[in-house]
Formats: sequence, C-alpha cells, structure tokens
Amino acid sequence: MKRLTTLLLSAGLILAASTEAMSIDFKAKGEWLVGFTAGDGALVKRVRDNTGWHKHQDKDRDIFGANQRVRFQLDAVASESLSGTVFFEINSLWGRAAEGGALGADGRTIAVKNAYIDWAVPDTDLKFRMGLQTIWLPNAAGGTAIMKADSAAVVSSWQINENAGVGFTWFRPANDNFEGFNRRGGGVSSQNYLDNLDLFLLTVPLTFDGIEATPWLMYGIIGKNTLDGYYSVDLPNNIYHRSRRSVRGAGWTGTSGGLDQTLTGRFAGFNLASDIGSTSKGYGSLFFAGLPLKLTLWDPLNIEFDFNYGYAEAMGNFRATVRNNAFDTRRGSSRREGWLAKLLVEYKLDWGVPGIFGWYASGDDGSIGNGSERMPSISPAGCFTTFMGDMEYWDWAPDGLLADRALSYAGTWGIGLQLRDMSFIENIKHTFRVAYWGGTNSPSMVKYMAHPWSWNEGTLYDGPYLTTNDGILEFNLVNSWQIYENLEANLELGYLVNFVDKGTWKRSWMNESFQKQDAWKAQLIFAYRF
Repeated sequence: MKRLTTLLLSAGLILAASTEAMSIDFKAKGEWLVGFTAGDGALVKRVRDNTGWHKHQDKDRDIFGANQRVRFQLDAVASESLSGTVFFEINSLWGRAAEGGALGADGRTIAVKNAYIDWAVPDTDLKFRMGLQTIWLPNAAGGTAIMKADSAAVVSSWQINENAGVGFTWFRPANDNFEGFNRRGGGVSSQNYLDNLDLFLLTVPLTFDGIEATPWLMYGIIGKNTLDGYYSVDLPNNIYHRSRRSVRGAGWTGTSGGLDQTLTGRFAGFNLASDIGSTSKGYGSLFFAGLPLKLTLWDPLNIEFDFNYGYAEAMGNFRATVRNNAFDTRRGSSRREGWLAKLLVEYKLDWGVPGIFGWYASGDDGSIGNGSERMPSISPAGCFTTFMGDMEYWDWAPDGLLADRALSYAGTWGIGLQLRDMSFIENIKHTFRVAYWGGTNSPSMVKYMAHPWSWNEGTLYDGPYLTTNDGILEFNLVNSWQIYENLEANLELGYLVNFVDKGTWKRSWMNESFQKQDAWKAQLIFAYRF
C-alpha cells in the first residue's frame, strides 16, 4: 500500500506537469470498499464414508473475515474521439501476508484489471475499444447467465440511427496457458498449442419509446488443449487409476470462471472411471444466443424478459460408473447444450418497487451418452438474489469464507418475490427478497454420482446440481444507508433453507451418507466512490 501511494503521487505530479503541453485531460475515479463478513456458506455439514463420519471440507472455513478492495481508474482523454484507460485493483484480506493485510502491510497486491484505448474513426460513428476490459453480454431480468468477466478484446460499435446500432467484438479469454500434457503412452504434447479460446460477438441494440432490446449471437472456437492442466488431481473412486495423475479436461479454474465445469457435459460430481479422452479435432465450436427485452411502455410498470441458448461441441468422451457396479461403466459425451428463460415484472410505488421474478432452464435427461442438456456458459453472473447469486460487490466476501456463487441457473427453475428500494427514512433503503430454487435435472442422473453429497460439487462456478426432487429456499435483506454523497454503508443478511432430498441422493455410487445444513451470512460493507 505504501508503494502504491508513492507511485500514484509520483504519477499524479508527472501527469499534472505534462497535461498542458500534451493537451491531454486526465480524469480519475475510484472506489474504496471495506467489508466485514460473518457466515457459514456450507450446505453440507458432515459426511460418512467407510471410515466413519467426517466434517465436510466446506466446513473448514472461517466464520468471520474482514477485507478491503481499492479500485483506481485513470482516463487520459485527448478528445471525444480518443482516450486511454488504465484500471488498478488492490484486494487485501486483513491478516493475510501475501495480500499486504498482515503485520507491516507490505505485500504486493496490485493488479491491472483493465487497460484499453477508445477511439473513433474520423468523421464517422464507428467506435473501437481495444485492450483488457470488462465484457458483459447483453442481458435483462437477473443478470447474464453466460458471461461477465474481464478479457482481452476488440470491441467495435456503430450507431446506425437514433433507434438502432450494431456491434462486433472479438475477445480471447484464454491462450498459451497449456504447459504440456503427459498422455498415457504418448509422451508430453507441445506446450501452448491448440489451447486458445476465441469468441466472436454480434449485437444489435434497438431502442424505441418504452422498448429496449439487444438481440445477440456469439460464436466461439476452443482448442482441444484449452481446458487441460499439467498438474495432478484426484479422480474419486477411480477403478482403473487410483494414483494421483494429470487429468485431461480438468485444468481450468480461475477467479472469473471454471471453464472445465461450465463448458463440458462432465459434471464435477460424477464417479469417473476415466477422464475425457483424446479427440482428433483440433478445435471445437461454441455457440450462444440471447434476446434481452425491457418494456417500460406502461410506466410505472417495468417488464424484463431474457432468453438464452448455448451449445458446446463434444471434444472427447469419458466413462462413468453406475451405482453398485464398479465394472458397469457408461460412455459419456462432453457435449453440452441447453437454454434458459428469465422474467421480471415490477411496479413502482412511492414507497418502493414490488416485483415478481422467475426462470426456467433445461436440465439433464438422465443419459450421459448424449451429453448434458444444461446450458453451457463462460463466466456467469446471475443476480436475481444476493446469496445464491452474484450481486456485484453485495456478494463480495473474503476468499475462503463464503463462495460467491456465480450462477448460470443451468439445470434449475425458480420463482421469487421482492420489495426493492423501500424507503421509510431519508437516505435509507431496504430490499427484501424470497426465492425458491428447484431442479430440472432427472433424478436418474444420481446413479452416476460418486457421493450422496455430489449435488454440492461445482457450486462455485455453475450452481448446485438440483434434481426435480430437490429445492432451496432463499431469503435476502439488503439495507443501504447513504451517509454522504460519496459514502454508502450496506448491511446484507441472507439465509438458505436446504431442501435437497436425501432419499434421491442415496442412489449415488457409494454407500455413504451426509448431514445437510442451512446456510447463512451477514456482511457490512462501506463503499466510498468518487
């Protein structure tokens, strides 16, 4: 932090001295967050295997944590047609030495989150943004279920007229991360080869009186080595290879998504007899589409609707065992294809905004041979709710305390009620939500699962795996106090009631059991923005 302060002060003096000579206008803005969180986000309390009862790994987390985050953005503006932006972020968990939060506060935690240039073609309405930037796919009614993340990209946009525009984006979320793979009997494959993920997005924003719509299409190519990692992982109850070894197709997890979990048809909780096998294809195809629509024709009534479709081509097969028979294995396809529909209806009143929301997503049909029927995603950020979902920094918590569940809604359905922005005292607002989450996955999929608590696997990046017999009831209460114009305090309370059906999940492969529990959290965040 001391080094950052010195750096920023020095940069400010240099920039201030050179502003006039270069005719550049430097603009700064930023955000300081300081937060305190208490809670237990685990939905499984204890598990029983052949050695007895044990505490589930999700229970090995702190109940309380304190954190802070600083974001600083500097814009160098030459004109309305040309500017450059750099965006720094500092995260510090209080007490963690590596993040500068321990005694001495001298850890190195500065990250470049965004760095891009904006420019327009002279005498036209064609604009470009090039560099590291936040990509947020067009969405309505509960956030994007497919992608919100920082990525290297080239974004172009052209405003055709006052009602219509068109945009095209090429972005590269992954490339040159493959360190080689030790295939059985085949040696080590070449590093940084066939490991890129490229996405091409076409958007058509339309705006009329009381109507906003942005239909979009996105095509992608993914190399056969993109999801591979050169490290060892455990395959649970693997009947062929019980030692730790490298696993193909299980190597990608990051702060903004777990591609190996959200793009393939292989679920993290399967009782795997083999990893994803090799494929003769160099690249596979991805395809996504969306139609977000917002209607305010009948103000104060607000209606939002969003439809999404996703497809990920199979890039190899895997084998999973069936319950109670270690030698009965079924071949599964890594193909994944599905859809999602979301709806929000609100009515604005003097004291607040009551509303109803809901969604329905396709789920697995009970067979792994034809792949998964759950919609694939890149880095989802569903935000109908603030505990199961990702409500930007409202769901921000110290690492290891509570998982920020970046939901795609895949394999689930739900319905909820909310009272948003209720205000009875000046500068204080309240939002209350209650939502029921159900599953659309076939209960017969459980026979491929390793453990009766496998529904909890993959929760971090894709949400819990819920069958048609399972459910979760969520309660949220968010309170916001505008202390000053630039300072806000937010107190959020959340609770999840666990209705996962233990009888259904006893059909998993192992003769084990688990003790489920409800989850809760309380967090207080102070936010200063300028």
